[in-house]
Amino acid sequence: MPPEEVIADLAARLKETACAAHLTVATAESCTGGLIAGAITAVPGSSECFYGGIVSYDNSVKQNVLGVPVSVLRTDGAVSASCARAMAEGSRRLVGTDLAVSVTGIAGPDGGSAEKPVGTVWFGLASADGTTAEMRRFDGDRAAVRAQTVIYALELLLDAAGGARR
Repeated sequence: MPPEEVIADLAARLKETACAAHLTVATAESCTGGLIAGAITAVPGSSECFYGGIVSYDNSVKQNVLGVPVSVLRTDGAVSASCARAMAEGSRRLVGTDLAVSVTGIAGPDGGSAEKPVGTVWFGLASADGTTAEMRRFDGDRAAVRAQTVIYALELLLDAAGGARR
């Protein structure tokens, strides 16, 4: 199945699962620039459970809007577990939802390093049970990395809402 169809299917399943469980959802996106929120809001009726998202492409937005500590940005960097956790927590708090997912990574084609090559993406997931972070490395060009990031973020939200992955 093409990535666009996978994304549409996951977003529709997330809407059904989250709404049925009376859970609300938010996003905090860096490397995807709003693609996760766009996928969710493409589903009719998603406003029932999706409240909003913050695109924090620049570190100043991560810090000044989402509340990522400047020490995290200086020490660990924007592409890190601590930044992903803080982004998810900030989005959940600001938007006032049950769940929030965050993504921060290097989609390419430039910007990678030996420690953080192109395709490195950190995900955060905040809920009443706490906040987790995990890293994935995706292959392909910029569009492929971003699509894979959207898919994985939707899967994380679907799991957290009580749904099953594809």
